[in-house]
This record gives sequence, structure tokens and C-alpha cells, in this order.
Amino acid sequence: MKIAMFGALLLASPFAMGAASAQPFPFNEAGVTNGHWHLNSKDVAANEKIFVGMGGKAFQAGGRHRVLFPGVMIILDGAPGSPPPTGPTQGSVVNHVGFLVNNVQERVAQWKAAGVPVEPGNNGRLDQAYVNTPDGVRIEILEDKNQPMPIQSEHVHFFLPEATIPESQAWYGKIFGAKANTRNNARVADIPGVQLRFNKAESAQAPTKGRVLDHIGFDVKDLKAFIKMLEANNIKLDRPYSVNDLGVGIAFITDPWGTYIEINERPPAR
Repeated sequence: MKIAMFGALLLASPFAMGAASAQPFPFNEAGVTNGHWHLNSKDVAANEKIFVGMGGKAFQAGGRHRVLFPGVMIILDGAPGSPPPTGPTQGSVVNHVGFLVNNVQERVAQWKAAGVPVEPGNNGRLDQAYVNTPDGVRIEILEDKNQPMPIQSEHVHFFLPEATIPESQAWYGKIFGAKANTRNNARVADIPGVQLRFNKAESAQAPTKGRVLDHIGFDVKDLKAFIKMLEANNIKLDRPYSVNDLGVGIAFITDPWGTYIEINERPPAR
């Protein structure tokens, strides 16, 4: 699952993007920002069509199909030779992911015309919608009419047993510098480019590894220093530090509740 993150990708990508949409989100005080979602797609072309229809910019780098949105990159190809996904996002620790748009009803009309499978919001809400890909990635769409761009990354929604939610919020604060907050009386934790949200599940959910959303990714300023911090906190690396063919340092961990996480050292902007 070797990847090149935003700095290299923005240089290598074969399309032109406006400054607002191309600009990656800044690092927080812990030197962390949102990076990517990595899918294990059954049908890469079908998923690419959906994400492009939603306003993403498709390109290939490192032999993989990718779609770039403000705040997040989506990688569509699973690891070479990997088995089909073991299940959708629902039923896993990461139940769904979310985007923010400036007008839900306008975007829905555009997306349906482009063949994107869109479902209405809960209880007739007009400021909410859902996209469910054929292989089971559930995506919540919410509205911010003051947002300058049509669409951007907004959240990753964890479903956890209620007693573990405060622990998870605190863990992401300690390890990734996520700022604890509340939204609609529920706990959240903010990292540039993404809000981590927590919802009560009746029982522990399946780990993400092997599901259609195999892992999420964060970018860091200094990966070797970050790994030393992980080791000081007794966090085991699932895959040790390595450098991919584009010179990007990568490592993997799993959070205590089963979310598989890739950590990348973002190349300096040029």
C-alpha cells in the first residue's frame, strides 16, 4: 500500500486545479493533517466514476488510481493480489465517511445526472444525503452554504461501544493532536481536513483491515520522530518504517478499537 501523499501528488498529477481546491490542509500543533482513505475496490472504474461525478479529480500515480478532493485523497486500488473486501463500511469500526458541500440539493441533482447513486437524507432532511458505492462504502453528505468550494472532506465516523468513546477521543488527541470538542451533544475530535466523530454501537464492530475501506491515513511532518513518539506510548507498528518508490516514508498502526491507520511523511512543498 505504498503511496505518495499530497505534496508529491500535486506536483505529479496531470490535471490543473484551482489554488483553493489543490491546497492541502495545514498541519496541527502535533505535525499531523488528514491524508487519505484507502479502498479495496471490487470495481476500480465504477468507483472512480462515482467519485469523479461527485467533483473529485482523478489521476494515477505509483500505479494506482486516485481521486483528490480538498482535504483528502481516495486511493481506489487494493494491494496487488489482495482478496475481495470482507464487508462494507457498515459493520466495521469506521461505519462511514463524510463530505461537506455548499448546497446538497444542487449537488444531488448534478450527481444523479452523472450516474452517482444518491439516497435522500434521514427523515426527509434536505441538508443531508447519502452515497453508497456498489461495494459498500457509505458516504454521508452534509451542507455548509458558506463553504467556498463545492465539496470537501469533512468527517470519519467511528461506531464504538459507548464506554470506549471517551477513551478513543482522548487517544486521538494524545497521539494525533486531535482537538476534543462536541457536535450535537456528541464527542468529536478535530484534525485539519477531517473531524473524527463517535457514535454508540451496541457491540464492538469489525476491524477495518480487509473491509472495503481498509484503512485511513494521516500525513505527518517528521515520520521518524512520530514513530519514536508512538514507541514511547507503547504503540506497536503493524508495518515498520519504509520508503516507497517515490521517496515517501510510510508506517502502519492499528488503533485500540480496530481502525487500521497509515502514517505518511508528506514531502516538503516545492
